[in-house]
Amino acid sequence: MEKINVLGVKVHRVTMSDAVNRVISFLENKQKSIVYTPNSEIIMECQTNEKLSLAMKEADLVIPDGIGIVLASKIIKKPLSERVTGIDLMEKILNYANEKGKSIFILGGRPGVAQKCGENILKRYPNIKLKGTHHGYFKGQHIGMENHSEEVQVLELINYLKPDILFVAFGAPKQELWIQRYKDELDAKLFMGVGGSVDVYAGEVKRAPKIYQNLGLEWFYRLVKEPWRYKRMMALPKFVIEVIKRGQN
Repeated sequence: MEKINVLGVKVHRVTMSDAVNRVISFLENKQKSIVYTPNSEIIMECQTNEKLSLAMKEADLVIPDGIGIVLASKIIKKPLSERVTGIDLMEKILNYANEKGKSIFILGGRPGVAQKCGENILKRYPNIKLKGTHHGYFKGQHIGMENHSEEVQVLELINYLKPDILFVAFGAPKQELWIQRYKDELDAKLFMGVGGSVDVYAGEVKRAPKIYQNLGLEWFYRLVKEPWRYKRMMALPKFVIEVIKRGQN
């Protein structure tokens, strides 16, 4: 599939339909695969985080989640067909999993959130096999350091249950680094970093209204609702400026 280079990160030039078909092919071929959903903040993080950059490079599908990436594609004159959000792709994957009776494991979020997310998913998609859930707050250390008992137990649990799909919701870049570290050890078919989508499915966070989604202004809606996020939001103008600068060189 065609990719475009956005500040050194290769993003697939896909529509939602393309992305869904690619994921289905991964699952039907029983091919261990990884899906990431970068926005401008994650791509800026890749500029100084070599491990994250490598994770993006080795992923099987990298979708243009952020409106900043769509804007960047126009600046570099390789326009993307559309924005493909992680939460919408997750919804399509759940719909497919429901139709085919696939199994999922949800990892991440605060204690109780993943479980609530799973329960709500089953209400909408009763044919999905929910193999298990676990929060993302492992005791004793930060994710990405040396193994400790709780994290080992989670790894062993996932391998015992063998889910078709593992949704990891630690937030970026922790979830990408965690998947990159353990992908070869874990017995799952599809790994996907889903960030705050688990909070939305759990009912802990409301998604932006459709008008904001359609205009690519979900980031602005979140900023209004959570003004303390402004430092993170500063990555978007920095990202656009960097794309323009490199495009002129």
